[in-house]
Amino acid sequence: MRRSQSDEDNTVGMVFTLRDARLADMPQLRTIFMRASMFNEGDRILMQEHPEWLELSDAAVGEGRTRVAVEEDETVVGFATYFIAEGIAELEDLFVDPSSMRRGIGEALVLDISDQVRQMNFEVLEVTANPHAMTFYEYVGFEPDRLVETEGYPAMRMRRPTG
Repeated sequence: MRRSQSDEDNTVGMVFTLRDARLADMPQLRTIFMRASMFNEGDRILMQEHPEWLELSDAAVGEGRTRVAVEEDETVVGFATYFIAEGIAELEDLFVDPSSMRRGIGEALVLDISDQVRQMNFEVLEVTANPHAMTFYEYVGFEPDRLVETEGYPAMRMRRPTG
């Protein structure tokens, strides 16, 4: 998938392509993961208290479950990972480099992952939404389902149709 943003959102010429992640992308993915995880002020203290949460495994990339958004020069600007367990398709990770946020990258990655799992015959994609990201997830079509406990705080479990 190739996207070019419009004049309306102040990102004239911002072009990115979505593709499968490669193990060679891991250094960039780890940087984005760290920068995006520490970007939200509300999560920063919790992340500092649990540095082990800031370690990104290469398992999902090796298993072909990670998609990346790359600029024309192959710089990775965001990534998303899905996970299938107990008959449920879940958006496991969604991270966009803070310098590239609000350019449609997160939305494109969610829609791409949704399409990926739809092709595997899943009708619903689920996510456990970080509280600060609720508005974004609602914007891309997720609806609140139930509150769940996570290691850090209660979070909303959300669902969206894949079709």
